[in-house]
Amino acid sequence: MGHASLDMDVVRSEIGSYGETKKTLSEREQEYRDLVGFVPPRIAARLAVTGTLDPELLRLQEEVRDHALYPACFDTKTSQLMVFAILLAKLLDAAALHARAARRAGATWEEMQAVVSFAYLYGGLPSANRGAEIIAQLAESEGKDRAGSAV
Repeated sequence: MGHASLDMDVVRSEIGSYGETKKTLSEREQEYRDLVGFVPPRIAARLAVTGTLDPELLRLQEEVRDHALYPACFDTKTSQLMVFAILLAKLLDAAALHARAARRAGATWEEMQAVVSFAYLYGGLPSANRGAEIIAQLAESEGKDRAGSAV
């Protein structure tokens, strides 16, 4: 099983419908779209599966996530830069999502590189290499988006 996108209609037909009562599935998904521009496949699966089979746990997960990820003392950009650094130092693939979120929250290329430099101190060249790759991919994506919108 890879990380390709899931056919959520098939998932719903097998396990049932989303059952959380505090927020709709669409509202939960929109929070991720606002943050990174789309709903990452693993998150989409967690929202759909846990939101159906254990909706109270999903609500708690999302509350803890929001509480930890958005403390009053940090703006979204700062929080996302820190999460990017932590995940990058650990070479976790979610680093790319949080790098994207940091850029969407206003992080500059210089700030992104500073995060890669932090991660390098604790993760070595693999973190530096992966960080540079993530920044290059973001730059490419943003450049293509700008070129596409200019047409």
